[in-house]
Amino acid sequence: MRSVRPLLALTGTAAVLALTVTACGPGDDKASDKPAASSPADTGGADGGDDSVIPSDLADKLKKHGLDPEKWKNGEWKNWDKDKWLREAKDFVNPVIEGLWKPERMKEAKDPSTTMSAGTAAGVPGASDSEPRPVNAVPEKTPYSAYSAAVGKVFFDSPEGSMVCSGTVVKDPKNPGRSNLVWTAGHCVHAGGAGGWYRNIAFVPSYNNKGKSEADLNNAAPEEIAPYGVFWANWASTSGNWIQDGGPADGKGVPYDYAVLSVKPERGSKSLEETVGIAMDVEFNAPDVRQIGAMGAWGYPAAPPYNGLLMHKCVDRPGRLSISSDTPSMYRIGCTMTGGSSGGGWFMKRADGKLALVSNTSIGKRPNGWLAGPQLGSGAQQIYSAMGDK
Repeated sequence: MRSVRPLLALTGTAAVLALTVTACGPGDDKASDKPAASSPADTGGADGGDDSVIPSDLADKLKKHGLDPEKWKNGEWKNWDKDKWLREAKDFVNPVIEGLWKPERMKEAKDPSTTMSAGTAAGVPGASDSEPRPVNAVPEKTPYSAYSAAVGKVFFDSPEGSMVCSGTVVKDPKNPGRSNLVWTAGHCVHAGGAGGWYRNIAFVPSYNNKGKSEADLNNAAPEEIAPYGVFWANWASTSGNWIQDGGPADGKGVPYDYAVLSVKPERGSKSLEETVGIAMDVEFNAPDVRQIGAMGAWGYPAAPPYNGLLMHKCVDRPGRLSISSDTPSMYRIGCTMTGGSSGGGWFMKRADGKLALVSNTSIGKRPNGWLAGPQLGSGAQQIYSAMGDK
């Protein structure tokens, strides 16, 4: 009998890479899932308003679910009773609590994790390629610039405490040059079959942009840790498959483990893309995995031997990992990044020479050796398009 081996639910982007694509055209194994766009969570404060008052429409929404708005702001959000944990797509709420994500609280956030059986890790015979060799993650060059500036950290609160993932600023075709969209993993915003929406979800682009050490960060100004500020999620969408089946039970939700956030600044009114200066394309028609020369994964690994303070990257030729016979296969690459890199973007160079996001980190093997991320198909594209309408 094979032993149970833990797999990290892991949580990046790129300087110009030598990534090659040997063919172009639609793949034949994309995820067609159940889109599940959430309702808006108007956070207030984006135009310099008073965050001590929760906007009336959001207050009414909280009251609808039996939640007192003022108590929520003053700590009621820590109540994870089953009847208080909002689960459905339409029930997402995320009021801004200004100053909650202080530098010290960011540093203390932990990586989320889950487990799967060794059999699941091995994949479906014949539908999964052989396990890749480990590829050592290397730190991104600082200060983060060009494509890497689009990568940051996603912070959130869960019943287990403050957590951290990674995310990427992506373009919004319906708001060119003014995108407020962030791509990450579903398990960084929603607990899946075991629970509901996480709370106090916020994105910090280019976290620790200058690559300061832990000792130096102890005396660093907030703008050195969060050079572009903090952006709160006022909308969130993940797949219906993740909401229904996500989690460690049988792994069937993992091929749909992706999410899109629409964010607004805790202070000010400038869009995320204008603030950071870049947003990445998203590619939903990547070639068949066997025709892709290389993919790169970026993120902030936080579990040992990493400490979550520096952005890292891995580049490898991808293979296939099939979790089950009735779900789409995933991309898999060799990479030693650990928990905290979950949700970080995977990129490939398109035929036009531009980099595009094609996946995000979902799971990885412990001891460290590989990462896997979902293929982005029609369901992911629907969620992405719908978020642009918000």
